[in-house]
Amino acid sequence: MSDESTTEHFAVGRGYLNTASLGLPPRSTIEAMQTALDDWLHGRWDAPDFDVHVDTARAAYARVVDVDVSRVGILSQVSTASGVVAASLPEGSRVLVAEEEFSSLLYPFLNDRRLDVDVVTLDELLDRIDDDVDLVAVSAVQSADGRVTDLDALAAAAEAHGVRTFVDLSQAAGWLRLQADRFDVTACGAYKWLCSPRGSGFITVSESVDWLRPMYPNWYSGDDPWQSLYGPPVQLAPDARRFNVSPAWFDFLGAANSVSLIADLGVEAIARHSVGLGNRLREALGIEPSNSPIVALDTPHGGRLREAGVKAAMRAGKVRLSFFIYNTEEDVDLVADLLS
Repeated sequence: MSDESTTEHFAVGRGYLNTASLGLPPRSTIEAMQTALDDWLHGRWDAPDFDVHVDTARAAYARVVDVDVSRVGILSQVSTASGVVAASLPEGSRVLVAEEEFSSLLYPFLNDRRLDVDVVTLDELLDRIDDDVDLVAVSAVQSADGRVTDLDALAAAAEAHGVRTFVDLSQAAGWLRLQADRFDVTACGAYKWLCSPRGSGFITVSESVDWLRPMYPNWYSGDDPWQSLYGPPVQLAPDARRFNVSPAWFDFLGAANSVSLIADLGVEAIARHSVGLGNRLREALGIEPSNSPIVALDTPHGGRLREAGVKAAMRAGKVRLSFFIYNTEEDVDLVADLLS
């Protein structure tokens, strides 16, 4: 991925290594949202005008995670999907989760006293899948340190034992090649690696899933939302749109632009660039290479990074650095010089 193509789309800021917390928006997204705000100011919007942006965002996300668009619904946050999955399970279901998981995935299961939740370490998780497990819930990439779940092994183990799957793609969609329909349900917050406004997100539901219940039916989960505004009967969409939440309009207008750009640039090209920068830093610091663009470091020099203008995050006691398409080798060399 060339520096020219990156600077064409992004206002590149030196030392921004915090995409795992908040992705930077493309120029086109900011321009589209500024135009939309001006149109709102002058009364040029009508509510149905936003539908095209929701549809565009869904279609672009389908390309990113390699599913048919009919399998994609919209969310505002991942915990909404986690809660729907947890509430859809029969009482007494055994759920397998990792103790290191981000709380938006973990808490809805732990908080449901109907469920038997088995908490293990992430390293144990795949080996603990057996015939007694009803559902395994895991992030494709861990928020705290960037560890990548072996999704092939997860899919194979789940199929072998008849186990349902729920996968959080928030730290993966946008840079990791995915086939979301290998899993029963996936969810993604779009404000990280999809560079979209917070409040936009997506759920995918495999075609074979018949046990997931729409817990938040609303007008926008109707087959025709503008004919679902008042009164009975309930006529939900026949596809994954039945799990839609009512959209945050301007957020999805932004997501339509951002996710389309990510899809156009190509996940594999983005992965080569981003993971390559992460491994360049690992090599400079004498660390084993990885398959993740997230680098978590046990370093006492977080203050030194901040003073030099490096934007990173503290997670689980470590400095977390995340490299993406708008980062360059200069960012890597800056950090390496500060920490070496």
